[in-house]
Amino acid sequence: MNKTSLFSGLLGGLVVAVVGAILLATGVIDTDDDPAPRPTIAQAIPDAPPADADGDRSQGKSVSDIYEQDGPGVAFIQAEGGSGEATGSGFVLDKEGYILTNAHVVEGSRSVQVSFDDTGELIDAKLVGADPSTDLALLKVDPKATKLRPLALGDSQKLKVGDPVVAIGNPFGYSRTVTTGIVSAKQRRIEAPNGFQIDNVVQTDAAINPGNSGGPLLDAYGRVIGINSQIATGGSRGSVGIGFAVPVNTAKTVIPQLKKSGKIDRAYLGITSARLTADLAKQLRLPTDKGALVQEVVADGPADKAGIRGGVAASPTEIAAGGDLIVELDGRKINSPDDIAAAIADNKPGDRVAVKYLRDRKERSVQVTLGKRPTQVPGQQDPGGGGILPSP
Repeated sequence: MNKTSLFSGLLGGLVVAVVGAILLATGVIDTDDDPAPRPTIAQAIPDAPPADADGDRSQGKSVSDIYEQDGPGVAFIQAEGGSGEATGSGFVLDKEGYILTNAHVVEGSRSVQVSFDDTGELIDAKLVGADPSTDLALLKVDPKATKLRPLALGDSQKLKVGDPVVAIGNPFGYSRTVTTGIVSAKQRRIEAPNGFQIDNVVQTDAAINPGNSGGPLLDAYGRVIGINSQIATGGSRGSVGIGFAVPVNTAKTVIPQLKKSGKIDRAYLGITSARLTADLAKQLRLPTDKGALVQEVVADGPADKAGIRGGVAASPTEIAAGGDLIVELDGRKINSPDDIAAAIADNKPGDRVAVKYLRDRKERSVQVTLGKRPTQVPGQQDPGGGGILPSP
């Protein structure tokens, strides 16, 4: 059974595979846009239009209308760094010149340039800040240097499985390419390059490939509902119809903080924990199958200083037995490891939270002073901008 890491932070890679999932960035291949006509949303998926702001599930716009509306606001991004050149996509947020992209596209960059038109003319962009924990980064260009076409932001919470979506980006350097698909699933989790988890991810079958990184995933009205970030490759380099986009609602919380300080400091508990099943709870003689079973406690971390204990495993692939079972944190019931991450998400480093846990079948309580999340999972090696990482 897999352990679930509750450490948080991030370290971007240019092209990083994670058990068949790959961050989307690539080199440049110059080409003209495909002039072939595209089907409309209604033609492609006639029975699955998304809800609008008032809940009316009307038809929406055609793909060509969305492309005409939003295409000029999608940027080609070129970043020069110590590991060479990385390219990807991004999109305009406002008339002030702010552009959103993936953190792994600009990780370690010395300079960043963007282009908005078919001529490929590059203009300088400033890296305002990055949040590796969500794989998002904020750039800024001089608004006088180019004509800016901001994209409207939608509401990823309102998405339904089966809703049609459109992706616009620069796959393999093919500028401003549009593809279509549906929302294949919601609330997925993907692993960032440093081993931390990104939650509530949107899964889509729209064809996205290396170079789409940081580009928008749009609803049938052309509103951004996700930022394309990873694909499952199945052993191949290209799209196999399983792509993942960071939800736009996550971006909405990140953008203001990046504008203000260029980074986000997240709270940190300093444990790994495992999910319980009824059978496992019975084997371990636990009085409940709800909660997060502590596996490891980071030495001198917040949980360690508060006296929370991990367990002992017979082998690295087995669940560690004997650790504390966390059942409540900061007033929230804990049914699984995911609930711990959610419980501390609204806290800041230095906040004190109450933790209730079972030890020797007896409930105990302790106050934990949350720490500052490290830049990557403790004990995991820096991949240095690329390479294979552990599975989630």
